[in-house]
Amino acid sequence: MTQRLGMDADLGYDPNFLSIEVAAPTAQESIRGDVLLWDGGAILPYTHFSLAMIVARRFAYWVAWNIDGGALKKLSRAKLAFMKDERIPPDAQTGNELYSGNRLDRGHLARRSDLIWGALEKAQMANSDSFYYTNIAPQMDDFNQSSQQGVWGRLEDALYEDVEVDDLRVSVMAGPVFLDDDQVYRGVRVPREYWKILAYSLNDQLSVRAFLLTQDLDAVRSVTALDEFRVYQVDLFKLEERTGLLFPAVMHSAGVGAAELLDAGARTAVDQTSGIRW
Repeated sequence: MTQRLGMDADLGYDPNFLSIEVAAPTAQESIRGDVLLWDGGAILPYTHFSLAMIVARRFAYWVAWNIDGGALKKLSRAKLAFMKDERIPPDAQTGNELYSGNRLDRGHLARRSDLIWGALEKAQMANSDSFYYTNIAPQMDDFNQSSQQGVWGRLEDALYEDVEVDDLRVSVMAGPVFLDDDQVYRGVRVPREYWKILAYSLNDQLSVRAFLLTQDLDAVRSVTALDEFRVYQVDLFKLEERTGLLFPAVMHSAGVGAAELLDAGARTAVDQTSGIRW
């Protein structure tokens, strides 16, 4: 599999997947030196998604993927194992040593169900590729599992339910927010915030919607009930401020602006999917 990932030219996030080009994010100058370099660049391609790793944290800085809603397949995850990507050093990525014996889920940043579309062979490759630890981040089990019907696990589903997306095509970006005071657990600073962006065309006009999830990881050390986490709809300037990433101007002009969001700080709390401003 490693050889295939290194040789297949038809891999990775496609910025031209929608009717308008939507490029992947780039790192701001202050953190550009923290991004892991591979094969002369910073981007690791997989089937239907790409990502960039942050050296000090050993997690993906961002993951970008494409969803073809009209060509999705239902494939089993049985017998698929989580694995490290052999293209980069083992100590540049966090493996199962973080997740055993606690309530941390090995959470897919690019959702497995989003990736398995297209010809069967491609869908099967995407299904397997989604289990690389480079696409995994620690997430508390009660917000990661979409079966819990939480807002975070249903953002892509809610979009398809509420919006007549052109050609059923969506481009998505997501990642952790790395904060200086993130809790250290088993030698790893565990992110307590995550972000996600959905980009789609509606009547040939680009729309971009951004979200931030904040979680409390105090419960990692215990088996007691978790404190609540909150999902906020935010503008892209807020995400750039929180993440150190830069998003292209075309995405900014297609987003919901701070003036349209209700809460202070250019964000509004979303307690159920019906509260999302599409």
